[in-house]
Parts: sequence; structure tokens; C-alpha cells
Amino acid sequence: METPGSQSSLHRANLERVVRAVRLAGSLTQAEIARTTGLSAATVSNIVRELKDGGTVEVTPTSAGGRRARSVSLSGDAGIVIGVDFGHTHLRVAIGNLAHQVLAEESEPLDVDASSAQGFDRAEGLVSRLIAATGVDRSKVAGVGLGVPGPIDVESGTLGSTAILPGWGGTKPAEELRDRLGVPVHVDNDANLGALGELVWGSGKGVRDLAYIKVASGVGAGLVIDGKIYRGPGGTAGEIGHITLDESGPVCRCGNRGCLETFTAARYVLPLLQPGHGPDLTMEGVVRLARDGDPGCRRVIADVGRHIGSGVANLCNLLNPSRVVLGGDLAEAGELVLGPIRESVGRYAIPSAARQLSVLPGALGGRAEVLGALALALSEMGDSTLLDGTLSAAAPAFT
Repeated sequence: METPGSQSSLHRANLERVVRAVRLAGSLTQAEIARTTGLSAATVSNIVRELKDGGTVEVTPTSAGGRRARSVSLSGDAGIVIGVDFGHTHLRVAIGNLAHQVLAEESEPLDVDASSAQGFDRAEGLVSRLIAATGVDRSKVAGVGLGVPGPIDVESGTLGSTAILPGWGGTKPAEELRDRLGVPVHVDNDANLGALGELVWGSGKGVRDLAYIKVASGVGAGLVIDGKIYRGPGGTAGEIGHITLDESGPVCRCGNRGCLETFTAARYVLPLLQPGHGPDLTMEGVVRLARDGDPGCRRVIADVGRHIGSGVANLCNLLNPSRVVLGGDLAEAGELVLGPIRESVGRYAIPSAARQLSVLPGALGGRAEVLGALALALSEMGDSTLLDGTLSAAAPAFT
């Protein structure tokens, strides 16, 4: 038993700080570990050596600022995490290791009217197939991140009412999947996971404050404040789609009128163009036609961009993020939509906030949410198992 305040407990705490820093970042140089943890360079060097001897981390030569350095990442066989993303019409699953490497990934269509039980049965089957394909021992699964298109109550884990997956409201997604897979499951809404994915792997790398805007069947925002997802006390932070733009506008699924979503989401936008392009038109098709020069599609996308920009301006005035990342199919429109967003931000946001803001398309496309689910699983897992293996393999060098 370790005595609080003893050398052994201090050593354990330092080990945990280093392992956690590396686990969250994927890989860091020893100098970056020292800056992140506040530990001295000598202490970090000793801990990295111990973790390497115990098989917990791998150290590879690299360069930083033109100088030789050593990159530290968790061992590729230290464990795996799983990401599961449920969307309006798809199920996507990814498996990654603790070094932030994606080992396998697959998606398949999902019937929007399928019950939650059917959806979770499909997820269980796909997870099992991918684990078998990677050849990884199932006992190595450290946790699962799960994304769903709706608000999650922070205290109960219950999925709120959702028109995107009818019949799923009131379910407890994490509990459902945990019972099937037998491992810890952490759940969040798709916009938050999109923000996490872009923060770790995509257009949000290197920033501490950003908003990820996802425009699809609904409209939501994942908010990152000081490097962490902000969910609010009830888990509903980021519902940017329900900012009121016109109190006499169309009735929204939330019951209010003129919400941002009623001017930007696919369910409201596509009917404007279907008379001339047919009932099978999708947002992906609208973007493709706009890029090819279709005037109607270009006009609608520009209008959508201006409306999104109004919502983004509100975010700028309230939270002053340094970056906004646009996700979903709409991001593929590039400057056709980003230009109008910036135009509205410049018109409606406080000038100083607008000047500091960069608006970028997401780098991950449709993978943002499932990679965010991997990041969620990585951030929520504990380090005890990793450290227990290290401490049993190497004698502690007190630091």
C-alpha cells in the first residue's frame, strides 16, 4: 500500500501524469511532455526510460525545431479502443490503439426507422467482425466511445428526444452497448465527437478554443473551451441549430419558430431544390451540383452559409472562439459556403472577435465523429492497468 505523500506515491502520480499526457496527445517529445506535465526534463527522462523498459511506451527518433528529439507514444499492443458512430442513415465503427493509430474502420447503411435494439445489434456485430479482422485479443479492449445524433442527459445517460433517429428517445445508449460488449462505454452527441475528432486529428489541431458546426439532418455545435468539450450542466450546450433567426419563420421540430435549423438543415433545404432536381436529391448532390456551377444550388448554399454565419457570430460574441470548423456534407462546398459564413460573421460579430476567428472546413469529412468517439474512449480510460504492468516489470526509480 502506498502512503500518501511518500516517495512511492509521488512517483506513481508522476507516472500517471506522463502516461495521461502521452495517451491524450498520441505522441509527444520528451520536451513536450515536460511542458505539458510541469515535470523537470530529468524526471521525464527517468520516467520515460522506466515506461519503455516496462513495455508501456515506445520511443522513436524524431526532430523538433530542427533538432534531434525522441517521440514518445504508448505501445501499439498496450490496448485498443473502439469508436461507434450512429448517424441518420449510417453506422460507422473504428478500432484504434493507444498510440492513436486507426487499425480498422468500416461503415454500413442504417435504416433510419430501425429500432435502437436493431441498431445496437448491428453495432455489436460490426465491432466483433473488425476485432477479428485486426487479430487483436478481445481482452485488450480498454473502452468504447459512442456517438449518437441527439442530446445526452449528463446525469442519467438518457438520449433526449430525437427526430433524426425516431424511437431512440429515452434509451440509454451507453448502457445498451456496454451490456452487449462487456466493456466500459462512454457516450456523447455527434457534434461533440466531431469537435473532438477535429481537435485531435483534423482542422482543430493546435488550438484550445473552437466550435465544430455540423450541418446535416439537424444542426449542432461541439464547443471546445480551453482544450475540453463543454457540455453544460444538462448536456445540451451547443444546440446552435435552435438559435432563433425569425420568430415568424417555419415551425421547427423543437416547437419554436424560425430556428437556424429551419433555414440550414437538409430536411428544410432540399425541398427548395427538389422540384427542379428530383425527389432523390441529397445534400451531397447539392454540393456537387453547386461545385459544377448549378445556379440554384449555388444560391441555396450561399444562403445557408449566411444563416450559419449569423449563428457563428452569436458564438463569437458569447465565447470568442479562435476557430470554427464546418463539418458534414456542406463542408465539401468549400468557399461557396465558407465565404458567406465569414461575410455574416464580419457583419454581426464584435469586430475584435471576428478578426481573431478563422473559419475552416473539417479535415476528416464523415470520419470526424467516429474518430472523435475513439478520442473520447482514450480520454476517459484510466491508466491503472497500464501502470500496473509497468511497475511489475521495472523497479521504481523515485523521482
